Amino acid sequence: MTREIPPVGLFTRSAQVDAWQVSAVKPVSYEVRMCEDAFDPADGALLEPAAAGGGTRRRFVVVDADVERLHGERIRAYFAHHGVEYRMHVVRIDETVKEMATLEEIVRAVDAFSIDRRREPLIAVGGGVLLDIVGLVASLYRRGTPVVRVPTTLIGLVDAGVGVKTGVNFNGHKNRLGTYFPTSLTLLDRSFLATVDRRHIANGLAEVLKMALIKDARLFELLEAHGPDLLDSRLQGGRWGSGRVAHEVVQRAIHGMLEELQPNLWETELERIVDYGHTFSPTVEMHALPALLHGEAVCVDMALTTVMAARRGLVGETDRDRILAVMDSLELPTWNDLLEPGLLARALADTVRHRDGLQRLPLPVGIGDAMFVNDVTPAELAAAIDDLRALGTAGRRTPVLEGAA
Repeated sequence: MTREIPPVGLFTRSAQVDAWQVSAVKPVSYEVRMCEDAFDPADGALLEPAAAGGGTRRRFVVVDADVERLHGERIRAYFAHHGVEYRMHVVRIDETVKEMATLEEIVRAVDAFSIDRRREPLIAVGGGVLLDIVGLVASLYRRGTPVVRVPTTLIGLVDAGVGVKTGVNFNGHKNRLGTYFPTSLTLLDRSFLATVDRRHIANGLAEVLKMALIKDARLFELLEAHGPDLLDSRLQGGRWGSGRVAHEVVQRAIHGMLEELQPNLWETELERIVDYGHTFSPTVEMHALPALLHGEAVCVDMALTTVMAARRGLVGETDRDRILAVMDSLELPTWNDLLEPGLLARALADTVRHRDGLQRLPLPVGIGDAMFVNDVTPAELAAAIDDLRALGTAGRRTPVLEGAA
């Protein structure tokens, strides 16, 4: 006679065959916090995650080379003030070296420093590319090492720094290898933007504009009214007074992004409105390297899909023209010569594979809302390209890339 073995928690065994069913739930919680100065010696926030678990005063810090050049002295002074034994690993990084070789270089340096993987978090200080790579290092190193992020670019503050995705490019594809790995803490410090190149500010504003177009009409109105001023000021200033608009723009973009990410951190639901601008842009961006930055490629995608939405009657001509005008005022490209039907059809096919066999393509509905479609055809893509070209966007040229923090 076979005796039924009672379940223990969420672990059960079948009485008929040698088979076990194991179920587990791991709670996930991470904090994204705006601050005035992440490296103020009087502020110990960077050391909080380890302190809560009885951590040590040792840290491995990965810093972008431009950030180290501009801010390295005060970063070192911060750790010296707090009596932290640290190793600062400086990397020169951009999308062209977002690859396994760079990841391996960082892992070797972490291994040489010999961190305690539970009590000594990695600290990543840099833009979105660096945050993605260090996040992947943290998720892989001994199967999970805590990490603290300090974004230093606008795209890092409003996009790469607030989610849980990590990744590197592989085999000519953007972020083909990656994980979902929450940080212990992300500190968002707008003061870093004061030393960021103007083009990189515009690059980040593309991701802000994305949130405006599919979710937040008030945010679009702020960009429409104040876009050039935000570029000129590099979104500086306090929460009140001259910096009020900059604060609201960043705060709304981050809040909207987290509102969409939080219920779907592992992307089990594949219809994600925050994928707007990310259907064709991964392919365009990788083919255009290093000519286009990530946000610029996203903006080209958004310009194309805005025109597609207008052709379908989802966006009126007036709003279509307002959207393209805001892109222009933010000094973002609305055209790239890679926009041709064959490449975009291949990009869409790759996206369909990524989205479980359906296009799930977000299109704007007016300004501040969106819907998903699954019926885009090559003929529609070709017509949208022609419309975009006819609107005069092909005359815009991407500026020359300069160094940035």
